[in-house]
Amino acid sequence: MFKHILVPVDGSVTAKIAVDKAIGLVKAFDSKVTVIYVIDPYPFTGVGTDFAYGQAEYLGAATAEADAVIKVAKDTFEAAGVMVDSSVVESHTVWRGIVEAATSLQADLIVMGSHGRHGLKKLILGSVAQSVLSHTQLPVLVVRDSDVEPK
Repeated sequence: MFKHILVPVDGSVTAKIAVDKAIGLVKAFDSKVTVIYVIDPYPFTGVGTDFAYGQAEYLGAATAEADAVIKVAKDTFEAAGVMVDSSVVESHTVWRGIVEAATSLQADLIVMGSHGRHGLKKLILGSVAQSVLSHTQLPVLVVRDSDVEPK
């Protein structure tokens, strides 16, 4: 049913839950899976040339964080016996990076976490999952931290 599953990760608990859910789907459908991490390569655009050094430091730190988060996700997939591809994607918005990656990789399902923000936090921080849902025709499985079973 699903031949290629895209799993965006950001190091959060909900992304870990999404990885766990994706493992089950990959095994059930014998799917290919790709894990991505999206970084904004130009977060200081429009701030001025005084921040050029800060931007270089930011890109180095963002890439290091992306690599670390992807490694954890890959290790989780591989420990479950699932082969996984991975990529760091650069985009000015995370949702756009996810949608564009899904299109270019010809994914047919996106499995992602959502922080479940409400009220003012949602207004200020936005919702990546909501934006992905609004901008793709692909099925999207959204998992939340409430999907964690109590221990």
